[in-house]
Amino acid sequence: MTDAMGRLRASLQNAPVIWKGDYPYFIHPITDGVPRLDPAVLEAVTDLCQSTIDWNSIDLLLGIEAMGLPLTAPLSVRTGVPLVVARKRSYGLEGEVTIDQATGYSKGEMFLNDIKPGERVAIIDDVLSTGGTMKAVIEGVHRAGATVAHVITVVEKGPGLGVLQRQYPTIKIDSLVRLEMDGGSVVLLDEN
Repeated sequence: MTDAMGRLRASLQNAPVIWKGDYPYFIHPITDGVPRLDPAVLEAVTDLCQSTIDWNSIDLLLGIEAMGLPLTAPLSVRTGVPLVVARKRSYGLEGEVTIDQATGYSKGEMFLNDIKPGERVAIIDDVLSTGGTMKAVIEGVHRAGATVAHVITVVEKGPGLGVLQRQYPTIKIDSLVRLEMDGGSVVLLDEN
């Protein structure tokens, strides 16, 4: 296990768990913005993402509001690849793409701006459970005329990643860490 992967896994293993009704929910700065984010953990995620992506095949980074912002900004700085953010509000710019987003947790719209036809996009997100948000974002990128070359989610929890891999066999879709909840505990699964 690399040092970066070890730092990420240890931080997730020690994440606090709260209960929302009958559902245990882990709280982590990469997925929730609280508690405070240790720069060494962010650096670990950045290192792992940077080494996983073929940067010669990427024209644009796409982060998903809100937690996609701290994940994609350091990658953009390191690689020189421009960054856009899927936002939860419309700006009405020319070419804006509206995404109907529904997950197991929420419903709403998201908006993509400044994605050009023909661009090859890497999407970085914090957590993927059902895959609902990511499917909507992938479809939005396609409607903008671009292609999704790579999707990386930091935490894979639930069946969504496998579902997306079957739906989009030409897109490289990865997670850094797979976990599941066992009552009030985070259980890290084998490394990917």
